[in-house]
Amino acid sequence: MLRLRRHCAGLILAAGLLSPPLGISVWAEGEEDAARASLAELQAQIKSVTNQLDRARNQLSTEQKQLREAERRLGELQQAIGNNREAIRNTEAELASLASRSAELEAARDSQQVRIGTELRAAWQMGQQGTLKVLLNQESPHTVARAMAYYRYFFQARNELVVTYRATLAELAAVAARSEAAARQLGEQQAELQSQQEAQLASRAEREQAIAALATNIRNKDDELQQLERDREELEQLLESIKQAIVEIELPADYKPFASRKGSMTWPVDARRNNSFGASRGLGGMRWQGINLTADEGSTVRAIHHGRVVFADWLRGSGLLLIVDHGDGYMSLYAHNQSLLKEVGEWVAPGTPVSTVGSSGGLERAALYFEIRKDGKPLDPVAWCR
Repeated sequence: MLRLRRHCAGLILAAGLLSPPLGISVWAEGEEDAARASLAELQAQIKSVTNQLDRARNQLSTEQKQLREAERRLGELQQAIGNNREAIRNTEAELASLASRSAELEAARDSQQVRIGTELRAAWQMGQQGTLKVLLNQESPHTVARAMAYYRYFFQARNELVVTYRATLAELAAVAARSEAAARQLGEQQAELQSQQEAQLASRAEREQAIAALATNIRNKDDELQQLERDREELEQLLESIKQAIVEIELPADYKPFASRKGSMTWPVDARRNNSFGASRGLGGMRWQGINLTADEGSTVRAIHHGRVVFADWLRGSGLLLIVDHGDGYMSLYAHNQSLLKEVGEWVAPGTPVSTVGSSGGLERAALYFEIRKDGKPLDPVAWCR
């Protein structure tokens, strides 16, 4: 089941603040009271739906509640692990860069040490002879001037070499300190990743226990059929509440109507289709209203068209579910996700990552269940996506 009170509140916000109110034409005519009455009626309808779904939520079995919480935790952990792995990759790249710079500096330091040694020997030899003595031994003023210029150049070059050598040593020390800090950070990140992975294993075990407990609660095909019918009714009720709660969304200037993109939209995930739209589900008269797409767990799920997220939460039978409203009565549904990347009210464009493939809702293996609807009626996704 879902935290519908929070999300219906989000829908009220979407209806009352983010989109033009239902009575906008009435406002334009100055009939303010009528517009307020329309909004009050809308809020009353949403409250009624919220109360009905709250009552349904209280009927959830203990096993379903455990499964919901386990899958939510698993989704959050998966996101945290992904973020931490990215941080580890960045730290490792920084360490590699620092190691490369350190090698360059060490080579420069060694070369500078050799040059300084040479300069010191030359300076010692000059000191033995004495600068004044060397100058006085020159026979012509021209030779003396040239010797003085040479000495000035020699001492200036030696001073510059010493300054450069000191700068190299300072930078080498700074790089060593940064490398030590990065190595320490990497160790902490790796320890955190190990802890997260252990928590992930525990959460997976908890989820498997919840699924096993839930499976024992569904004794036969009749019970399973009734469960599926309840799931479908709840989804239909959710969609109806969304349809009533939202107004037509304001779309970007370059927006192309959803209907005009029929047959040219990209599937939300690159995967194998496991069923045909409208085919029997093998349980009573129930038929598939969407397409199951088998993909690797954690694969990125992308929006098929412009729109706004109107639902992002756990729903019985659908697991972690995300719904996008595309305007003109069109919606796309993405179910059984591992994690949700968008929240209610966020805008998406074609190709925007919205979730990751998972098996929430009790699936035995990872898959994305995908639907397209028009005014609540399921449409064949094969006719819309390529």
